[in-house]
Amino acid sequence: MEGGAGRGLECQKIMDGKVNENGNVLDKTIIPSCCLKSRASDTELDAKCHATVVSGWFSEPGSHSDKAGKRLYFNNPMWPGEAHSLEVKNILYKEKSEYQEILVFECSTYGKVLVLDGIVQLTEKDECAYQEMITHLPLCSIQSPKTVLVVGGGDGGVLREISRHSSVELIDICEIDKMVIDVSNKFFPELSIGFEDPRVQLHIGDAVEFLRHAPEGKYDAIIVDSSDPVGPAQELVERSFFEMIARALRPGGVLCNMAESMWLHTHLIHDMISICRETFKGSVHYAWTSVPTYPSGVIGFLICSTEGPPVDFIHPINPIENIEGALKHQRELRFYSSEMHAAAFALPSFLKREVPLLRDSPTPAK
Repeated sequence: MEGGAGRGLECQKIMDGKVNENGNVLDKTIIPSCCLKSRASDTELDAKCHATVVSGWFSEPGSHSDKAGKRLYFNNPMWPGEAHSLEVKNILYKEKSEYQEILVFECSTYGKVLVLDGIVQLTEKDECAYQEMITHLPLCSIQSPKTVLVVGGGDGGVLREISRHSSVELIDICEIDKMVIDVSNKFFPELSIGFEDPRVQLHIGDAVEFLRHAPEGKYDAIIVDSSDPVGPAQELVERSFFEMIARALRPGGVLCNMAESMWLHTHLIHDMISICRETFKGSVHYAWTSVPTYPSGVIGFLICSTEGPPVDFIHPINPIENIEGALKHQRELRFYSSEMHAAAFALPSFLKREVPLLRDSPTPAK
């Protein structure tokens, strides 16, 4: 989930002195949400190693040790009251780009891990569940997609998956942070191989500006592989952003947008679905997959179509198994299949209760 937001020095000044001895925020009303994220990866904290790596463990949200050696945690507004830790074998890279702090480390369980601003973006072991699902849910739902836009996705994993579709003629990608691309090329070659496809056209810059100037009806599919809606990235879940996406899609074109966790963010899911049902005049659905290194272990996708030829998202019209060479292109598929595609739209009862707009979602056929 790349294309992340930056954070300013003024935000960090606001944070200073605003946490108690347990690392909890004293007054959240005066602290911008982007600051809470910033605090989780502040390299100036009195840590034994890295701000998010203490005594051989990476913690999300971030932690540090006080002078007595006690580990303190900082709450993240996206996942209050919880933390997830991974054992670190070796820190491979740590640097600040213009927009965010980038960390790569080797984990004893999940292989190499990419972290942006203290938040896990992907691991070698489970990236397949996210990259394959966010790509093939939309592309297998329409016949012969030809033009695709990726927002974010600087690691190259979504590009790798799009390249399985032989019908595609153009793949635009707009990533704001070139350092993410460079780091992924060095440490995650199995993902960054996606950039080697000659159909890929790379655009470094702000996705909002890119979409604002995109020709109307240019794309068959748009995939938004964005960071969490914290700080400036809040723009990527607002009505105006979805309106620009709808404008850039052809009639019957599809969007697949990262849509957080059903265990933690039903309020955000409800808001996004409400906006998209008003913006996209075709179908709007919520799907999900399991990613063990993401908070709560699952991640959701908002998948929509514009007015035009109807799109049946649940029963793929363009099955991956029927695309010649797709199952083993560049590397063998590890997670996605037509069976997993249909299963992704099966929603638990609690989610339909908490998000009433999902109550009329069809149940996948057995």
